[in-house]
Amino acid sequence: MAPGREPSISEPAGLQAGEPAYATMMAKARTLLPRLRERAARTEELRHLPPETERDLHDTGLFRMLQPRRIGGAELDYVSLIDCADLLGQADASVAWNLANLASHHWMLGMFEQKAQDLVWDRDADALIASSFIFPAGRATRVDGGYRLHGSWPFSSGVASCEWNMLASVVYSDDEADGIEYRIFLLPKGDYKVLDTWNVAGLRGTGSCDVEVRDVFVADHMTVAVGDLSGGPTPGSKVNPNPLYALPVFSLFPYVLSGVALGNAQACLDDYAEVARHRISTYNRAKLSDFQSTQIKIAEASAKIDAARLIMRQACLDAMADARRNHIPGMATKTRYRRDGAFSVNLCTEAVSMLFAASGARGLFTTGVLQRQFRDAHAINSHLAFNFDAAGTNYGRVALGLPSENLTL
Repeated sequence: MAPGREPSISEPAGLQAGEPAYATMMAKARTLLPRLRERAARTEELRHLPPETERDLHDTGLFRMLQPRRIGGAELDYVSLIDCADLLGQADASVAWNLANLASHHWMLGMFEQKAQDLVWDRDADALIASSFIFPAGRATRVDGGYRLHGSWPFSSGVASCEWNMLASVVYSDDEADGIEYRIFLLPKGDYKVLDTWNVAGLRGTGSCDVEVRDVFVADHMTVAVGDLSGGPTPGSKVNPNPLYALPVFSLFPYVLSGVALGNAQACLDDYAEVARHRISTYNRAKLSDFQSTQIKIAEASAKIDAARLIMRQACLDAMADARRNHIPGMATKTRYRRDGAFSVNLCTEAVSMLFAASGARGLFTTGVLQRQFRDAHAINSHLAFNFDAAGTNYGRVALGLPSENLTL
């Protein structure tokens, strides 16, 4: 985003519109943008968020935007995750990525049994929780009172700052007739080892390192079955009755992070337009703003970004509306959520790639932000949740009357 420019984000429309808590949270997020922008280069160099950035996110309450009110959280609607990541992503995609990731884990913890919630939040309501939801990376077996867990998981964003980790695993049984089960396991940091593996081209500041678990016992109440997170009442609903904690988690999984792509693309567009207003062509001294090609690029990129924002937000608003009326969406809707999450992020990536190409050699300089926006856009797009081939294939299967291949839905 160009210095002095206002962040571009539409005002909330729908269930959250006009709520003071939402407006207050977004206002606090806006105050962080200048300092996040100033720290962006250092964040990349560190390969994780600077301590002062984490402190800012704690002090503003942003990490706790989806945490239950009974714990002191804001308990905002799910769409807030999109809007806040969109806003912060206009300053630094790595910050927005970690904020959205870690905030979503307070939301998910609200669906665990109360005993697990109390164990984490009674000790520290601000405690950060990392995750890796790659089920085949783990192997769990049922034992008395719980499970034995073993595995090695990649891409645990922000893990170095976290006291806990949610790790996904397949649960195997000696009896083949029982089949396999998908579960989420909540572990304290003493039960896993962090491996410093995060040396990457994009989202460099997220510290998304690997974690390793070697035959650890996890009690029953510290786990939740994926089948209990598919929409409707969850084990945590008794103490957290807000429909927020009855949303289908993995159907909406893309929207935990899709707002980051949105903010990054919006910043890229704003910067491009600001430069084009004043830049003179090196070769013929013509103003870039007079070129029809420049005007068309701005129109096309902005259309992609605006369309992506509408798609992302509407999915979240629709899901909350369903949850409020106790309606569990069918598989057609769930696969549409996954399809639209991937499609909308792909639109953002296309917009950034187009603007990067249109910027010519200017975009190559490491002293500028454009090259970081380009790298971050493609790093975001590489997440499995945004793979349109996978999401589109599954949507098409269900549309044609075939069973879903995504076992988490």
